[in-house]
Amino acid sequence: MRNLLLATATTTLLAAAGAAQAQDWTGFYVGGALGLADRSESSGETIGFDTNLDGRYTDTVNTAAGANAFSPGFCGGSNITNAAPGGCKKDDNSDVEMSIRAGYDYQFPSGWVVGGVIEYSQTQLSDAVTAFSTTPAAYTFTRKLKDTWAARARGGYAMGDNLFYLTGGYAEGSVRHSFNTTNTVNAFPRSGGGNAKGYQLGAGVEHKFTQNIALGVEFLRTSLKDDDFGVRATNNGATAATNPFLLANTQGTGFLRTDDDIEYNSFRATVSWRF
Repeated sequence: MRNLLLATATTTLLAAAGAAQAQDWTGFYVGGALGLADRSESSGETIGFDTNLDGRYTDTVNTAAGANAFSPGFCGGSNITNAAPGGCKKDDNSDVEMSIRAGYDYQFPSGWVVGGVIEYSQTQLSDAVTAFSTTPAAYTFTRKLKDTWAARARGGYAMGDNLFYLTGGYAEGSVRHSFNTTNTVNAFPRSGGGNAKGYQLGAGVEHKFTQNIALGVEFLRTSLKDDDFGVRATNNGATAATNPFLLANTQGTGFLRTDDDIEYNSFRATVSWRF
């Protein structure tokens, strides 16, 4: 009887393994994702200055008396008043993220799966940094990530109705830039802006509930470079020659954020219709 039970159990396990192996993840699919995007706060970010316009934003802006015009310092976020003691309003570091996607997977007889996916995502992540001058005046850079396109490879292993995978590839985000200041003495022409480019890396698991419908969970890390937007403080037509931004170079002083990274984590639930 013991041998019979053992043989029966072995046969059952082999049959289950065969059924699991018979599941095929090969084919096209479309779907979407919904979750939370959480931005990494830029620790200690400031604004860099280029007083002689040599392309290096490491200069100190000095007053006519030789004092540091930005001695009040910097803060992460948007200014509440024009002076440093008023502080800054902190950024909202997370937002809902919605995505649509299309892709293709191919499953080898061994159970390994490779494929690719194209995805479009929408989220609203804001990131601001403010500098305070002794005038007093506030100078704030703000950028908002509006949406992201990504093309990623996928690779993983299928275990029956479950697919475990890693994913990674190119990503490009549309960023809206702005600059605001309480300084009314200078003019502030802007330059650059546009898309930020980088990559995504992540992992996930999908489970087939039917032959066509799969649900899953996924984690993604997005890292984008945003280094094109800058501002120059210039003469507005009536600015005094002793203005701190004109002392080193009469053409003005360049402003640039010191951190050009946009980084965030996405925690999402996924759904796909597999053909």
